[in-house]
Amino acid sequence: MIQKVELDLGGRTLSIETGRVAKQADGSVLLRIGDTVIMATATMSNNPREGIDFFPLVCDYEEKKYSVGKIPGGYVKRGGRPSEKAVLTSRLMDRPIRPLFPSGMRNEVQVIAVPMSVDLENVPDVFALVAASAALTISRIPFLGPIGAVRVSRINGSFVLNPSWEQMSTADANIIIAGTRDAVTMVDADAQIVDESVILEAIDIARVYIKQQVELQEELAGIAGKPKAEVTLHTIPADLIESVRSRAATEISDAIQQPDKATREAGISILKAEIVERLSPDFPEQIIQLGEAVEKVVKEEVRKLILDKGIRPDGRKPNEIRPISCTVGLLPRAHGSGLFTRGQTQVMTVATLGSLDDAQKIDTVEEDGIKRYMHFYNFPPYSVGETRPLRGPGRREIGHGALAEKALLPVIPSQEEFPYSLLLTSEVLESNGSSSQASVCGSTLALMDAGVKIKAPVAGAAMGLMTDGDRYVILSDIQGMEDFSGDMDFKVAGTADGITAIQMDTKLQGIPMAVFADALKEAKAARLHILGKMLEAIAEPNAEMSPYAPRVLIIEIHPDKIGEVIGPGGKVIKKIEAETGASLTIEQDGHIYITAVDKEGGERALKMVSDITRDIRIGETYVGRVTKLMGFGAFVEFLPGREGLVHISQLSNKRVERVEDVVSVGDEFLVKVTEITPQGKINLTRKGLIEPGTNEEPAAPAGPSAPSGGDEFPQATFRPKRR
Repeated sequence: MIQKVELDLGGRTLSIETGRVAKQADGSVLLRIGDTVIMATATMSNNPREGIDFFPLVCDYEEKKYSVGKIPGGYVKRGGRPSEKAVLTSRLMDRPIRPLFPSGMRNEVQVIAVPMSVDLENVPDVFALVAASAALTISRIPFLGPIGAVRVSRINGSFVLNPSWEQMSTADANIIIAGTRDAVTMVDADAQIVDESVILEAIDIARVYIKQQVELQEELAGIAGKPKAEVTLHTIPADLIESVRSRAATEISDAIQQPDKATREAGISILKAEIVERLSPDFPEQIIQLGEAVEKVVKEEVRKLILDKGIRPDGRKPNEIRPISCTVGLLPRAHGSGLFTRGQTQVMTVATLGSLDDAQKIDTVEEDGIKRYMHFYNFPPYSVGETRPLRGPGRREIGHGALAEKALLPVIPSQEEFPYSLLLTSEVLESNGSSSQASVCGSTLALMDAGVKIKAPVAGAAMGLMTDGDRYVILSDIQGMEDFSGDMDFKVAGTADGITAIQMDTKLQGIPMAVFADALKEAKAARLHILGKMLEAIAEPNAEMSPYAPRVLIIEIHPDKIGEVIGPGGKVIKKIEAETGASLTIEQDGHIYITAVDKEGGERALKMVSDITRDIRIGETYVGRVTKLMGFGAFVEFLPGREGLVHISQLSNKRVERVEDVVSVGDEFLVKVTEITPQGKINLTRKGLIEPGTNEEPAAPAGPSAPSGGDEFPQATFRPKRR
């Protein structure tokens, strides 16, 4: 039986139904808004997974090209690995629902959202969160939701609920907010350097609509929900925890107060083994649980240290930032490099500049096009003192790279100002918390070292939270132990004037607005402190680029002449690139970007393009090369890709019986334009350009001739080399 509920969500009808599709899943729904339709399913294993110490939740967002009437490109029409957008949306689903499962749950849970029909007025990613929550809410799976989710964008000073793709592109802030009826569980934002007050106002607006979505799902659960299953929750016996507290809490507290991560972790590991050995005679059949009890008390002692004494494991105050050092230009052959170290977190970012042809092609359900600025984040095992096989990037690496990319995008100069593709690669060399924000800082240093005229430097900091009832302490620049033991991971990046990116996750069932506002305030202070340290290393972008970076020249031609530059089957452009070593990128509006490693090759390619697109006038002279002989004359290429006919009667001041008697293929000599026919054919002559003499050799030109009375070369810009 199909059950359906509807809601007027900001002037659009949002409907959720169940009972039509995927009925063997524990919970399944079809969500529809406009022509966007999303199917979400939730399924749980019957028994807990053995031998794990975490909740095995998997969220997947499955893009389907048929949803927008596309056949996948490339050879594999079935589709390959998930796109970056799909991975980020999967993470977006996971983050707000993960804290809303019972503590100690070990049953496997899989949530899958599939956009089956997509219109670009109703962007599916946010609605995938709502559909996932609805599937869980009506299922037998224990879930402490539901949650709602909306995107709020600020466009021309006004806030818009769930904007279209086109509207989002014109916004100065796009903020995704997810939460329960009473509190926020996730915030994800990109912004064009906006004040903290903009974020807070957007969240206030979102909460009204989130509450409506929660009530809608509760209505559906009331008419179609299944009884919640009784699952076995993993618990640690209270007597074990109390025994560890009473007999080892002081030792544990002393062990965690060690500034060096490696020393602290080694000390805690040794102490844990000693405590387990010491208490095992009292609990001989609970050795594994005894170790877990020690871990729990370690977390408790970290929280007590911070909440009761205001002291962190490394001795810092709550709002204190770890020591920072910044270095630029460490890699001589890279186009730009920045090494950012904050405590025991260290990131090297390398900037690489390329032609516009190096831009990444985008082909997702929502958008097609290119991306000229890219950011990759790598987290090798040695950064945390571990060994493991090197594989492709996981969801975490993709997510952190996208966050850093989002943070820096607002300050990247436009294509008109800086006609390059940019690739930033952040290598995490050491990690003890906040590596994603260290990659933001390292990227700013690398861009400035590369001579990229960014609009403003960007820094980032990760904030943490410790709570106990009504008490809470906000932590600036959290490290690994604080993240592991705390209640929130709140990353904020921006310039001195405002925010460019936010990513907030929590282990609680929501963050009160007052706490969120305080965290934003502390994050700004941290960001300004970090920016000050970065500017001590490099105050502004270098005036000149690396000598190893490519140079870009720009020429603008009439769009009607683009075909002449490309030539039949690309013959002309391929010839230019082969002869000069330059790379040409042609835009539809007539802009041609010439990228060359050396100045000489770039300028030569510029001249060839200028010659090809120049308007030819009668009376102009050129140095031409014979390309073909015919009985009635010789064809001469006088400009790249432009040929004219020198009739046999125009080959010499004297009478010529045979063309071969006067010229051969490959000969070069001066020619003059005598006629341009209505069909575009060009007739040339040598008469009057040959010095009198026995062999009638042509006068040797001093160099390639400029057109007599012709147009000047189109204007071009050139990026100078660094000394």
